[in-house]
Amino acid sequence: MPRRYVLTGAPGSGKTALLSALRLRGHVVIEEAATDVITRQQAGGSDEPWLCDDFIDLIVRLQQQRQRAPVRATVAVQLYDRSPLCTLALAHYLGRPVTPVLAQEVSRVLREQVYEPTVFLLRPLGFIEPTAARRISYADSLAFEQVHEAVYQEHGFELVDVPASSLSDRIAVVEAQIAAEEK
Repeated sequence: MPRRYVLTGAPGSGKTALLSALRLRGHVVIEEAATDVITRQQAGGSDEPWLCDDFIDLIVRLQQQRQRAPVRATVAVQLYDRSPLCTLALAHYLGRPVTPVLAQEVSRVLREQVYEPTVFLLRPLGFIEPTAARRISYADSLAFEQVHEAVYQEHGFELVDVPASSLSDRIAVVEAQIAAEEK
């Protein structure tokens, strides 16, 4: 089974750019579920799918599907763009109840130790570029970052700070930490 590392952070922290660069360097990257759920729902006519009752559960189910997908035996490490704990942070941030589906999935990933205890927390770059799926102000993204940080800490994860810096510096932080944990 591969070692699964989570990269998290507020919208606008550069996760997509970092994960794209890591993929180009040969790492296996698992895409963020929430963005794909939003894109699919918007394509189906829901302009603000995060307001729908089933939004959180749709994210969790896609995360489950991706996490449980078969993995080649040669894959030693997977890098996840968010995890169900990020979805828990999202529910808290949105003031939504923790659904049974979300609660069960968080419980499962903790019990089964699905993800490595080390989580990479990307710090904001100082700006945010709105998209159809990302409609949040920079100030709100900073508040959302604090919720992410608290959720991971409350569940016993060790956060590795990935400061706002050049892409090459951020790659180095992630790769050095993963290499150090191989020993």
